[in-house]
Amino acid sequence: MFKHILVPTDGSTLSLRAVKNAVRLAKVHGARITAFYAAPEYHPNIAGDYLPANFVPLGVYQKEVKKTADKYLAQVKKLADIGGVACTSLFASNDSPHKAIIKAAKDKKCDLIFMASHGRSGIAGLLIGSETNKVLTHCKLPVLVYR
Repeated sequence: MFKHILVPTDGSTLSLRAVKNAVRLAKVHGARITAFYAAPEYHPNIAGDYLPANFVPLGVYQKEVKKTADKYLAQVKKLADIGGVACTSLFASNDSPHKAIIKAAKDKKCDLIFMASHGRSGIAGLLIGSETNKVLTHCKLPVLVYR
């Protein structure tokens, strides 16, 4: 049924549990997965000649983002290898992770997005926002939500 599954990760414990289950689903369907990580875009906090104490140069920021992405995506790759499922990795920078997830799924021609949800509801869900909910709302592809 499914042949190519996008599996977004944020490195959290819940996200890794979702990855394990995505690998199981992929194995059953003979599908491959693409692991995906969305990093926030670079926004230097510079005003005129003022350079704040917490300023991070672009090169340092990019290096740290790549290091984090590599770490999280390697976790997915390892679980896919253990499960005998083909896995490629991708990361992008975007201040709206849900948009990056949907774009990655379209660009890679995935037929399912398998992602975790922390299950926040009520005020917490409203204030914090849910990337999973945004993906569900804006994506035309099937989305399987793991909780």
